Amino acid sequence: MSEHDHQDDSELEWGKSKSQLKREMQELQELGKKMLELSTEQLKTLPITDTLQRAISESHRIRQHEARRRHLQYIGKVIRQEEDIDTIRRAIEAFHAGSEEHTRRLHLAERWRDRLINEGDSALGEFIEYCPVADVQHLRNLARNARRDVQKEKNTGQSKKLFRYLRECIDEGEQAGSTD
Repeated sequence: MSEHDHQDDSELEWGKSKSQLKREMQELQELGKKMLELSTEQLKTLPITDTLQRAISESHRIRQHEARRRHLQYIGKVIRQEEDIDTIRRAIEAFHAGSEEHTRRLHLAERWRDRLINEGDSALGEFIEYCPVADVQHLRNLARNARRDVQKEKNTGQSKKLFRYLRECIDEGEQAGSTD
């Protein structure tokens, strides 16, 4: 009897505790949640098995709360069987970092659009300094048309055109390395 007890004690010393296993499963479920937020194209680039790919695609059609929770547990279990979890985790973090960068650029374009509409040529000069790849004349026309829409309280899409052009300029400028 004491020999049997001794064997169990040695296994407990070397193995992970039940709490540690639960924490790890919770982390894998969180990783699964992040995977559910990715687009289909992004999922295709991840080094995951077909089983995990199917589990993720199935989760999109599950609507009930409890069923989604159970399915998320299943996804965590499938992730645990993946060969290289760290690579998957890094790839997901890279997607989210890219998403944050994309959001930052969108907010920047929104702020510039608002400044160009409200402040006019003074903001135009500052934007050209910030992003020299922009076509000054085209930008001036877009800003004037958007300002006219705001003054007439119309929405003919001029503000959106200005925003799109600003976003393109910011993207080109940052890719070229010419912006701050």
